Amino acid sequence: MNKNMIQQLQARLNKAQLELEAMEIEASSGGGAVKIVVNGQQKFKSIKISKEVVNPEDVEMLEDLVLSAVTEAVTKSQEAAGTKLGGLTGGFKIPGLM
Repeated sequence: MNKNMIQQLQARLNKAQLELEAMEIEASSGGGAVKIVVNGQQKFKSIKISKEVVNPEDVEMLEDLVLSAVTEAVTKSQEAAGTKLGGLTGGFKIPGLM
């Protein structure tokens, strides 16, 4: 790779990183009782919990719903990042990017 190609790749990677940061990926569990929004960099934007699932007698259920939604949100975000960055890096995993 010459210097110009590296600079072009860096510019495309920077653009992709900005696009991933701007993405909003939503996941939910419990029929929408718990909703999680993350960006394409796996940073959490919001967590919403319906009052109906907040039961002091059954904290474990709420914990399971939150864990399920968080896991789904992170998985979707990682898939989006892999799709966005995979084409730019030729399938190589670059630390800090994917």
